[in-house]
Amino acid sequence: MPLALAGAYDYAVPEGVTLAAGDYVVVPLRDREEIGVVWGRARGGVADARIKPITARLDLPPMPEAHRRFVEWVANYSVSSVGAVLDMALPRSEVLLPPAPVALLEAVAGFTSAKPLTEQRRRALEVLAAQGPMSAADLRRAAQISDGIVKALIEIGAARRIERAPDGTPPGSTPDPDFAPVELSAQQEAAAGLLRQSVREGAYSATLLEGVTGSGKTEVYFEAIADAIRAGKQVLVLVPEIALTVQWIHRFTKRFGAPPAYWRNRMSVGERRVIWRGVAEDRVKVLLGVRSALFLPFPDLGLIVVDEEHDSTYKRTDGVPFHARDMAVARAHLGGFPIVLASATPALETLANVERTPSSTLTRSSATPRQMTRRSPTLMR
Repeated sequence: MPLALAGAYDYAVPEGVTLAAGDYVVVPLRDREEIGVVWGRARGGVADARIKPITARLDLPPMPEAHRRFVEWVANYSVSSVGAVLDMALPRSEVLLPPAPVALLEAVAGFTSAKPLTEQRRRALEVLAAQGPMSAADLRRAAQISDGIVKALIEIGAARRIERAPDGTPPGSTPDPDFAPVELSAQQEAAAGLLRQSVREGAYSATLLEGVTGSGKTEVYFEAIADAIRAGKQVLVLVPEIALTVQWIHRFTKRFGAPPAYWRNRMSVGERRVIWRGVAEDRVKVLLGVRSALFLPFPDLGLIVVDEEHDSTYKRTDGVPFHARDMAVARAHLGGFPIVLASATPALETLANVERTPSSTLTRSSATPRQMTRRSPTLMR
């Protein structure tokens, strides 16, 4: 459970319920209920009379095995409990529960009025007929009417209220890798070729993409993103602060024909639900996010890019302490896919890791993942 507990708790599986590792469940804990994740078979050693059954299994894709191993790895590395790390990986319960239906208005087919309709009522019905069911607020804006007109349409039987499941299509679902390719310089193409090769190999590698501001680092790693999308993989791009990425989103949209999904600290419950579920269901293909995005349950992650990898805001000191850049390298290592660290002014520890590893070969040893780094050609303006 997402609590700083000493370990996992045993629960009984009710008859007729099938559970597997990674399933999200609701369980009783003292005088309340908590949402937790099935981690495996029970440890045993607890009297049957003391074991409570789970309350329910949530209808969600299970947390991927690589992600569970990542949670354990971060806990071990930061000397924290698995539950404390899981607290960062699980959103609020409102996000995990099914979304509430949306209240809409629709025109009643075959409606006839004994009296001539006013101009505002007629205009409102024309908007409903042309655009289909919509919320009362949207109808007021589209038809330029008051709330009283909406109520009157319902009272005379011209419109009625209905409920529908909300549109859960997340952004970041439809980037086109071939929408608008950018012509690269010779040096940029050399660096991009290295990154494409890493993606196509489908194995762990860590590459430092170094270049002065304006040298085209973003366009270079866009090529790696394009290859990952072609392979059907998910991509996570970490940035220090989402408020500073308006230009990045514009460049991404221009290159791929659609904006990415983005995960930031200040989001509504509805926004978090759409993005979290989109990631868990493998519908979000490209996600731009701050350091907490690293703990989303990607089922098919194929590439991580850490932009401005030197930035100090990647480091968290409260709660479970971690550096998102280093943990991103660990996540790539555990998942067996490439990671790109991009910066005009790389951190000294990153440069030390590069110099420690030969550029021609990447030694796969028992060293920690962050020590296994190789350097791409330096980009020039």
